[in-house]
Amino acid sequence: MIVGLGDVVTSKEKRIDFDYDIDLSSIEISGEYPFVDPVTVYGSVEDKNGAFALEATIEATVTTACARCLREVKYDKIMDVSLILTRQIDNEEMDDIIFVETDNVELDDILVPELLLDLDPVVLCKPDCKGLCVKCGHDLNEGECGCNRKEVDPRLAVLQDLLKKRD
Repeated sequence: MIVGLGDVVTSKEKRIDFDYDIDLSSIEISGEYPFVDPVTVYGSVEDKNGAFALEATIEATVTTACARCLREVKYDKIMDVSLILTRQIDNEEMDDIIFVETDNVELDDILVPELLLDLDPVVLCKPDCKGLCVKCGHDLNEGECGCNRKEVDPRLAVLQDLLKKRD
C-alpha cells in the first residue's frame, strides 16, 4: 500500500490510518513457504513536525516445520512496528529511522522485511519434542524405535574402555 506523505500533512488530523492484507504466499524462506494465509497490516502514519511516525501492527499465521521432528507447526505472529520516516539524512544511524526519498511511501517495502526479520528461527511442535531417531528417522514422540542410539564416537572409544575398566 502506498501512503502519500503530502496527504498526511494536508489531512485534518495530520494522520492517515491504514488496514489491508498482503499476499506473501510466494515468499520462500529456507525451502518453506511460511505464509499460506494473507498477512494483515493496520496502523497509521502521523505528521510529527516534518518527520512521520509509522505505527503498525502485523498479524500473520506462520506455517513451518518443527526443528526436531519436522511436523508441520502453525503459530500466530503478532508484532508491533514503530518507525520514524524522514526525508532528512542525519549523520547518526538509528535503527528506528527510515530515510524516504519520495513523497509516496510503499509500506510493504518497510513492513514486510520487519516481519521476516522477526520470525522465530527455531520452532518446536511442543516444548518437550523428542525429535527423530538419528539412526532410522522414527518420530520418537510416537514411541521408541528400538535402535541403540548410545554408540560412542570411534575417536572416543578409548575413553569408554577406561570407564569399563574402572567399573
